[in-house]
Amino acid sequence: MRLLLAEDDPNVAGCIARGLRAQGYAVDIALDGGQALYDAEVHSYDLAILDVQLPVKDGFSVCRELRNKSFRAPILVLTALDDVEDVICGLNCGADDYITKPFDFPILLARLRALLRRTQQDRPNTIQLEDLTLNTLNHTASRGGRPIRLTAKEYALLELLMLHPGEILDRETIAEHVWESHYDPFSNVIDVYVNRLRKKIDEGSAPQLLHTRRGEGYILSGAAADSD
Repeated sequence: MRLLLAEDDPNVAGCIARGLRAQGYAVDIALDGGQALYDAEVHSYDLAILDVQLPVKDGFSVCRELRNKSFRAPILVLTALDDVEDVICGLNCGADDYITKPFDFPILLARLRALLRRTQQDRPNTIQLEDLTLNTLNHTASRGGRPIRLTAKEYALLELLMLHPGEILDRETIAEHVWESHYDPFSNVIDVYVNRLRKKIDEGSAPQLLHTRRGEGYILSGAAADSD
């Protein structure tokens, strides 16, 4: 899941982003409304979180422009403006939910997950490949009944692979869904995470599930594959 967070206070933005990343979400931060609109044009997001009092363009304007440009992902307004008129304005601009500051992070997380569930009705609660099981509700994994401890980023990577079994996912696709916009395409961070994930799910188990397709990308499959 990749999220857009438009918040002009770097400290607040950093705090929210850290909390969301700890839950396995990739988060891009925009510090003004113009940047938020630009990011939404060049990247694909599963959800947007907008502050209202943004420089360049306020959050209501950003929300309205996103909807006019056919941005279909849920939009959650997160702002200190708590007047009834502001709430009505935000929802009428196209927002799906409205939370006022100060807020409890668990509440934000729960509302965010509820919005995502509405747009992903077909997303299964449990994904199975051979004896590898992934629970998308509590972000746990097991193989042959053996629990697998995953970091947030490892979980996000495994979830992406398990949602596309038998498909080759190149580095660009993985970066787009699991990493943020500052990902360096020349780094080997994806290879490092794939190798770490392979050790966790494949060592001591058969068949091998996570394969590298030389020059193409990675594939999660129980079938034999030409791999490194």
